[in-house]
Amino acid sequence: MGTRIRNNRATAHPVGRTRRLAAASAAGVISAGALFAVAQLFSAFFGTVSSPLTSVGSAFIDFTPAWLKNFAIATFGTNDKTALLLSMSAVAVVLSALAGVAAWKRYAAGAGLVGALAVVMAACIITRAGATVADLLPLLAGTLAGLAALRFLAGAAPTRSTVPAPGRSGDIGTVRESRRRFLVRSAIVAGAAVVVGLGGSVVSATRNTINHARDALKLPAPRTPAAPLPAGTQSSVTGVGPFVTPNADFYRIDTALVVPQLDPRNWTLRVHGMVENEFTMTFDELLAADLVETYVTLTCVSNEVGGNLAGNAKWLGYPLRAVMARAKPTAGADMVLSTSSDGFSASTPLPVLQDHRDAILAVGMNGEPLPLKHGFPVRMVVPGLYGFVSATKWVVDLEVTTFAAKAGYWTSRGWSSHGPIKTASRVEVPRALARVPAGQVGIGGTAWAQQRGISKVEFQIDGGPWQQAVLAAEASVDTWRQWSYTWEGATAGTHNVRVRAYDADGTLQDERKAPPQPDGSTGWHSITFTVI
Repeated sequence: MGTRIRNNRATAHPVGRTRRLAAASAAGVISAGALFAVAQLFSAFFGTVSSPLTSVGSAFIDFTPAWLKNFAIATFGTNDKTALLLSMSAVAVVLSALAGVAAWKRYAAGAGLVGALAVVMAACIITRAGATVADLLPLLAGTLAGLAALRFLAGAAPTRSTVPAPGRSGDIGTVRESRRRFLVRSAIVAGAAVVVGLGGSVVSATRNTINHARDALKLPAPRTPAAPLPAGTQSSVTGVGPFVTPNADFYRIDTALVVPQLDPRNWTLRVHGMVENEFTMTFDELLAADLVETYVTLTCVSNEVGGNLAGNAKWLGYPLRAVMARAKPTAGADMVLSTSSDGFSASTPLPVLQDHRDAILAVGMNGEPLPLKHGFPVRMVVPGLYGFVSATKWVVDLEVTTFAAKAGYWTSRGWSSHGPIKTASRVEVPRALARVPAGQVGIGGTAWAQQRGISKVEFQIDGGPWQQAVLAAEASVDTWRQWSYTWEGATAGTHNVRVRAYDADGTLQDERKAPPQPDGSTGWHSITFTVI
């Protein structure tokens, strides 16, 4: 019997402390849920910038070093924002749990930690583009709700006095009552947070008329339609992606954690800076202008060798050279700084927006209004340049200036200032590590060199001689070009395919391996697959 008592004394206290810490942590997490639920509900009546999660995430993106941005895109691709939100949620859980533990020991300490985090979130909100002091009100309401919930739960969390002394059972009833009270209060707060959060989602959906505005929009016919695609632009090899990328499959890489919601009825584009004629253009004026239709392949500078951050679409828009002709840039200007509604900016060389290429203010994509995530109502599309210096979505401002005076969002973070697209090619079929039947094996992929065009693609099997691939028809120098080859008599075993391309001038794609930063990746893509 004496041995049992000593064992009880050795184990009862640690178990009790663990339970108290778990309850205190849960109180902090549930209180944080109340904070964000209330803030999200109130932010539905303001703007996306007033949402703490959105603004904190956007601030994190702004301060993300290039190496981390490259890692996120290389690892998660177009799911990089989902990964960020999950990471933020994990951090929020840890910090709120710490606040709960601090409040269990001393409420003022927990409240102080919540207040400090609220100050950080407030700084993130007020520094966002277009933010006003009023945008802090949802955070204020949420913080007050979170503090009230924390006090409500901390007061019910099991304390040292309610844990039975080692070897005694007289306080078991008190312990059970304390746990019951804590569980009831936790259920009340968590349930209320869920209801408020769902209510916020409903209010946001009800107040959001942008999807309705887009669905109701009828785009005008282009004054200059795109030329019909030549026969044979699609590769003959099954599995190579479509020549025109469907909107739903088009890659999305930008700095907007939440897609901006711009009402086309209120959209305006300000054109100013080093120009003789500053002006503002409305959406109706843009639709009434002489619109052109053009096929253009866009590429993200973060695209790794063989990556999928490239897409080809038919765009409808107004030529930017006409915008510049109306503005009349003055001597010395060499750059146009385009700015998005969410504060992103890109520095585009002025001559690129004045020459023959189809650089446009796009309003349509593949026969329909721009999808919200691709820039609705208006974005820039500029052939021949990576998107980080040209493809500004949700564009609202064009400032004619100089590279010496201003820098775009990514240029100021160490990326190049001009960003011409480099010749690239990739193997799409077979897929890397695929297992295919012996005999006849289709090999194919895509190559691009916007503004120059592709003249030849060569491939190599298992380190053998380079062979010339069959090129699909070329739509224009601004679109990618597909290639194919049928390997007869493929034998069982592991094989490697390597590809390289030549532009229209006969210049060979750069073989040297280089990362995306600062001006785009280089290297010849290769894949390994197995014939069975």
